[in-house]
Amino acid sequence: MPQSKTSSTISLSAIVLAGGQSLRMGQDKALIEIEGKPLLQRICEIAQACADSVYVVSPHNERYQALSIDRVAFIQEMPLPIDIMPHGPLVGFAQGLSIVTTDWVLLLACDLPNLQVEVLQGWIKELPDMPSEIIAALPKNPQGWWEPLCGFYHRRCLPNLEAFMQVGGRSFQRWLSRQTVQELSLPNPEILFNCNTPADLEQAGGEIRG
Repeated sequence: MPQSKTSSTISLSAIVLAGGQSLRMGQDKALIEIEGKPLLQRICEIAQACADSVYVVSPHNERYQALSIDRVAFIQEMPLPIDIMPHGPLVGFAQGLSIVTTDWVLLLACDLPNLQVEVLQGWIKELPDMPSEIIAALPKNPQGWWEPLCGFYHRRCLPNLEAFMQVGGRSFQRWLSRQTVQELSLPNPEILFNCNTPADLEQAGGEIRG
């Protein structure tokens, strides 16, 4: 079980995104099981060990009602007027961010089987000392790209994010390239491993729910 929340002087919520189509997997990634537990449930439990409140943002929340996920609020992801589904994770994040009231938000994808609560809690301890111009604190993958779905965002980024989306922006990387982002140290790149294909699932030791 994840450890309890770290003590912190910041207010923190968590948003878990479960809106992908899972085309390469062939079945909803949020429902695949790692060590007998659905991935979405695992990620929510880790988020609860770090944040005061946890939200799941998805266009198909009805799929997850049978999961044993307590104390989690579901937010229905909706396409913007100029969009058709799928529109990517940026829109789901913005819709979740518009609802939370805490200063900082932990954003997580639902398909991170190697995620470690201790690493997240270590990063949280750095947030109170972030300069005021920082709108996000994120790790980078070994290729040097930001990992936008495993990190922290300050709520003050929402107006800028909404303006970016209003002109058609849907790329996290493009949006982040225009922002002031603090890099977080990554002790083990394997925690960023995500399950996209059956081969990835086999590597993670998981299985499809019947």
